[in-house]
Amino acid sequence: MLKRLLTSIGEYFLLLGKAIKRPQKSSVFVKLFFREIADLGVNSFGLVLFTSTFVGAVVAIQMFNNFTASSFPIPLSFIGYATKVVLILEFAPTIISVILAGKVGSYIASSIGTMRVTEQIDALDIMGVNSPNFLILPKILASIIFNPLLIAISIVFGIYGGYLAGIATGSWSKADYITGVQMYMPTHFIWYAFLKTAVFAFIIATVPSYFGYNVKGGSLEVGRASTQAVVWTIVSIIIMNLILTQMFLS
Repeated sequence: MLKRLLTSIGEYFLLLGKAIKRPQKSSVFVKLFFREIADLGVNSFGLVLFTSTFVGAVVAIQMFNNFTASSFPIPLSFIGYATKVVLILEFAPTIISVILAGKVGSYIASSIGTMRVTEQIDALDIMGVNSPNFLILPKILASIIFNPLLIAISIVFGIYGGYLAGIATGSWSKADYITGVQMYMPTHFIWYAFLKTAVFAFIIATVPSYFGYNVKGGSLEVGRASTQAVVWTIVSIIIMNLILTQMFLS
């Protein structure tokens, strides 16, 4: 088991070494890059907006319940502040990245895996094309560039979701919530959130690519590789989340 894991990690980094090189044809690469922006990023807008709005509402309601249950009086304005901080530090970067790992990761693994079992990747290699660079690098750059934008939108709509929860429940006033959102927060919290997002985006693009690229067999194996890709991508995100939190917030 350990030997197999170490072998897979070695193969993963060898594949990255082939993928992260200068593209052979810039015009082709730019076309592929913008296609990946659409497939991996733009098509995820709806899911991110929907999830973030409801997550923000749930966080705000939980904060209200915790504050009102406290034996010490806590101003209701802190609901907005706490919701903002929790969304920026954890919920938006991590939860949305896990959701994207399921949606985007399965797509990447299945699309590359299908190319492998239909021998399209072999055809690229025979023609002298660096297939890892051709298939994986556009996905890496598209994810690293576009995912922070998705997370920024997620934070905004999460905060707005908390605002809507206040209107719907009447538990706190609009003025209190807005005052809390406007409270000072350390700037490095925001930098930490987007650094974490970029690391997660790299994982989301590369781990499923590894599983798809190394598929052996037929369509059944492609499905299994997609499932494994999603599982290991989420595991990698959780582990890196712990490491980055320890490094930058401890």
